[in-house]
Amino acid sequence: MATVFDKPSLLQRVLPLFRGFDLGLMLAVLLLCTVGLVNMYSAGYDHGTRFIDHGRNMLIAAGVVFVVAQVPPQRLMQFAMPLYLAGVALLMAVALFGITKKGATRWVNIGIVIQPSEIMKIAMPLLLAWWFQRREGQLRPIDFVVAGGLLLIPFALILKQPDLGTSLLVLASGLFVIFFAGLNWWLIMPPVLMGALVVGLIVGFSHELCMPDVDWHVLREYQKQRVCTLMDPTRDALGKGFHTIQGMIAIGSGGVWGKGFMQGTQTHLEFIPERTTDFIFAAFSEEFGLTGVLGLIFGYLFLIGRSLLIALDATTLFSRLLAGALSLMFFVYAFVNMGMVSGILPVVGVPLPFISYGGTAMVTMGLAVGLLMSIAKHKRFVQR
Repeated sequence: MATVFDKPSLLQRVLPLFRGFDLGLMLAVLLLCTVGLVNMYSAGYDHGTRFIDHGRNMLIAAGVVFVVAQVPPQRLMQFAMPLYLAGVALLMAVALFGITKKGATRWVNIGIVIQPSEIMKIAMPLLLAWWFQRREGQLRPIDFVVAGGLLLIPFALILKQPDLGTSLLVLASGLFVIFFAGLNWWLIMPPVLMGALVVGLIVGFSHELCMPDVDWHVLREYQKQRVCTLMDPTRDALGKGFHTIQGMIAIGSGGVWGKGFMQGTQTHLEFIPERTTDFIFAAFSEEFGLTGVLGLIFGYLFLIGRSLLIALDATTLFSRLLAGALSLMFFVYAFVNMGMVSGILPVVGVPLPFISYGGTAMVTMGLAVGLLMSIAKHKRFVQR
């Protein structure tokens, strides 16, 4: 007698693909995306289709998360070097025949216009995690030197565009991997102390250093102006300091509870520049106040904490280094964006993760979450 097998339903075939997903990480991302959609509806209500486009970008990022999560970390390692080389090649193409907008050459047309520096935000930690995995058990000082060289190449190419914000994010993502790989504290502290000394000198002598006839040599003029504006935004209140001043006014006017959804005057009277992108945190703070800001910070802390737990539970050095670097990458994004809008950091054009408008940034965040999901999913399968 022949045995008849029932054909599995579509749901039965799809559900195993979601098995092993980290629910805590998924909850944190959904929470932040919900805040992003609500905020974009208000901040971008008169920006054409920005709310709809923001939702579309989130769906694309969700697709990236789902696809990348199916790829085991061992397979991801195989993409590390090709992705890095492709990213560096595209950065060189930008330097040779890139597209210039607003004085910066950051894009290249390869059939579609892309910003290659965004690729390096993920390619850099992926490559360095692969490098240290290969050297596991036999790490020597020269291995850290090689890692530093691999990091400095894209950093220098991005800085030359010029794009200080993205170059610092790429640098930070690589340095996190090097730090987690076991770089000695005696090598970390000198540059940290030197940086603190430089910052102290700039603060102490800001009036003299920010005179128009003073040339900083190591920084371009616009970068000098950003630092000087940070010291005193009122120095050029209607020019370089306008963004910072309006952001601070919006944040302060929100008070404890905020002015309410769609009620932000600084936002809707268009005093906040770039209110749907870099300065969307100011629009959020004005309408939802200190209470909303604390809730948003909790959301990011939850995301970062959950990502760090995934790193701690990872089964290989590659997975631990990659997950740890991606976790702190979320922290750097959020801290730098909130800091520059609040006037405690220079304005460097860093988006707020899952909140700011921008397709490339959203897909990059989705790729990072997908890598974390892959690591979490693989760890659970190995335990079984």
